[in-house]
Amino acid sequence: MIKAKIDADLQKSLDTLEADGLKVFTAANGRIRGAIFHGTRFVNQLRAQHNLGILETYILGQASLCAAMTIPMMKDQEHVVIKYEGVGPAQGYSVEADSTGYVRGYLYNDHIPVKSELENWNLTPFMGPGSFTFSRVHKDDKYPQSSTVDVDGDNIAKDFATYFAQSEQINTAFNSSIQFDKLGRVIGAGAMYIQVMPKTGGTAGDGGGTDSHAEESEDEEKLLTAVENAFKACPSLGLLYSEKEVDSEDIVIGLFREFSPLITVTRDIIFDCPCSEEKFINYLKTLPPQQLKEMLEESNQSIQIECRNCGSVYNISKELL
Repeated sequence: MIKAKIDADLQKSLDTLEADGLKVFTAANGRIRGAIFHGTRFVNQLRAQHNLGILETYILGQASLCAAMTIPMMKDQEHVVIKYEGVGPAQGYSVEADSTGYVRGYLYNDHIPVKSELENWNLTPFMGPGSFTFSRVHKDDKYPQSSTVDVDGDNIAKDFATYFAQSEQINTAFNSSIQFDKLGRVIGAGAMYIQVMPKTGGTAGDGGGTDSHAEESEDEEKLLTAVENAFKACPSLGLLYSEKEVDSEDIVIGLFREFSPLITVTRDIIFDCPCSEEKFINYLKTLPPQQLKEMLEESNQSIQIECRNCGSVYNISKELL
C-alpha cells in the first residue's frame, strides 16, 4: 500500500491521543470474552486512503472498526471478507480483516448523495435493508466458508450482531463509534465486542458437563441481563477517546467491574493492504496478450492502476511490462 498522508494539523492532534491498539479481555470466570479497539488513527488512515467525505468515512469507518473486532475471534491463520449489499444509494461495502492484524476495504459508492442535512446517524436512508455476507478463509481451504443473512442496514454494529446471532448462534454485541469535530475531522474512533459463551466444556467450576442446549437457568439469565446492561451503559467510544480522559483498560474495567475483567492480549491493528507494484505487474502479465497490447498502446508512458481496497495508485512503466 502507498500510505496516504494525513493533514499535518490533524496529525498533531492525533499524536496527543492514546496509541491505537486492540485489547482482548475475559470476565466472569471466562464466560465473557471480548475486545476493545482504539482506532482513531486507523479511521483517519482509511479516510485519507480513499479521500472520503464525512458520511462515507462514517460508513466505511464503522464497517472497518467492526471488521477489526473479528480478528480476536480468528483461529490460526485466517482471513475474513465481509460484504454488505443494500438497496440504498450507498449500495454497500466490502471489508476484509486478516489474522496478521490488518484491515482493508472500500465502499461500492464513495460519493453518496445527501439531499438534506443529517439529523442523526441512522443509516436507513443511505444503506437500507440488504444482505450481509461473512466469508472465512483458512490457510489450507480451497474455498471460503460463507454465510449470508438479511439485515436492516440502519446500524452497522447491529448488522454484525445480527449475523453472529443468526449464523453462528453466539450471543454477541458490537459497539462502534466515530467522533467528528466542528470541521468534520475524525478526532476519536473505537469499537468493542463482547460474547457470552455457552456454559459448557472447560469453564472453571462447571466440570464441562453442562448441555449448551439446555434451558438457561435463573443464574444464567441474570448473567446475560447484567452483561447486556453493562454493555449498553458504554458511552460513545469515539467521544471517550477524543476527550483523552480514559484509556481502553479504564473503559473495560469501568463497564465490567462486577465481572472481574482481565486484559489478556494487547496487539496492533492497522488499516493496511498487501498490494504492491510488483503484484500488479505480475497480474498484468497474466492478461491475454492482445488485451495487454491494447492497454500499452492506449497508455503514454505508464499504465495507471488503482487498488480498490486501499485507494493506492500505481503508475506502472511500460518498460516493466
